[in-house]
Amino acid sequence: MKNYISVMKSADIFMDVSENEIEAMLDCMQAKTADYRKGEYVFRQGENIKSIALLLKGKIHIQQDDYWGNRSIINVISQGEMFGESYALQHSEPFLNDAVAVEDSTIVFFDISRMLTVCSAACKFHSKVIRNLFTVISQKNRILVQKLGHMSRRSTREKLISYLSAEARRHGSGSFAIPFNRQQLADFLSVDRSAMSNELCKMRDEGLLSFNKNQFTLL
Repeated sequence: MKNYISVMKSADIFMDVSENEIEAMLDCMQAKTADYRKGEYVFRQGENIKSIALLLKGKIHIQQDDYWGNRSIINVISQGEMFGESYALQHSEPFLNDAVAVEDSTIVFFDISRMLTVCSAACKFHSKVIRNLFTVISQKNRILVQKLGHMSRRSTREKLISYLSAEARRHGSGSFAIPFNRQQLADFLSVDRSAMSNELCKMRDEGLLSFNKNQFTLL
């Protein structure tokens, strides 16, 4: 686990906490690591969660399949990001989605009750982590609201424009890579893949953008 201390240091949950302080907290928060192969489930829908997960390596999709197998990607978890915090608190509802490794991944789990309880020494860095946790939850709520903004658009083109415009702003450039292949992007925006691909080609032919796989340039 010590090999990933630098990754933990880059995570928002440990903002303003030194690597030495993080290492001192691992036992306090009963941190445990686990490896997942591509396609394996980290959490399943209906599962009761008692730990916050922090992705140390790989990529995780938070997704939901309906009764007929239609998939919607709710969120993408990248290295240094946490997930499961909304369901780990005492008396929380069971996990509403599936968390699936889309790459070989390594995750560290923190016991939520130990994370939220300041130890007997009342260490200052533990208090920082608690404050950071609420900041991260607030940031995730803003991301969710942004995604709802994309999905509320009426047409496939409007959803694409909304999403790609937001990615351009986030990267500070008209050229950027998105974390999805075509099917995953369609699942994220809740649109038909063929219709979305056709719309992208039309937008390219109209001179609005160019693309190569997951690399986009807005013109």
